[in-house]
Amino acid sequence: MNSLPGFKSANLIGSIDSDGLTNVAMFSSVVHLGASPPLIGFITRPGSVERHTLENIRQTQSFTINHVSEVFWLQAHQTSARYSKTESEFSLCGLSPSFIDGVQAPFVEESQLKYALTLKQIIPIPLNGTQLVIGEVTDVLCSPSAIKKDGYIDIESLGSVSVSGLDSYHISKRLSRLSYAKPDRKLRKIPLNGLELDAYE
Repeated sequence: MNSLPGFKSANLIGSIDSDGLTNVAMFSSVVHLGASPPLIGFITRPGSVERHTLENIRQTQSFTINHVSEVFWLQAHQTSARYSKTESEFSLCGLSPSFIDGVQAPFVEESQLKYALTLKQIIPIPLNGTQLVIGEVTDVLCSPSAIKKDGYIDIESLGSVSVSGLDSYHISKRLSRLSYAKPDRKLRKIPLNGLELDAYE
């Protein structure tokens, strides 16, 4: 069942509790919910055991999402182990926390694309006891070289990996970017940097 959705983004969610204890955990359920306002959501598992990430987010209203890359995918996977509340996965799994002004939650220093979010809503899903956690993006940290003229972020150039099932990791190979789909136009392959605005008309 875990393999049916196909390839999913591999992300580390960074959080911190009200006492300053950091936590970082692997999630493959991150989804874009809208651009204006910029909302991102992720699914937490049922609360049959302690969910440190969710508990921390409830306390501080803050969290970060950090793309996993080829450089540290092994360490990222290890964060899914059930460490105790008083143990920080950062130090135990060989990852480095980093902070910026105005954001309480820690980033993963090794990540090449990471962003901070403020908690907006937690929606219970009664069907299976999971919860949809929705945050609004406040800060994005990314190498300028990966951001193209039309705002597209070339995540492949950053070495971001994907995951299928619970434990299979993959690197990507772009086929092409494509022109905006219209009923009366054939699709065209477009350059990585995108098209000029009038090319969509």
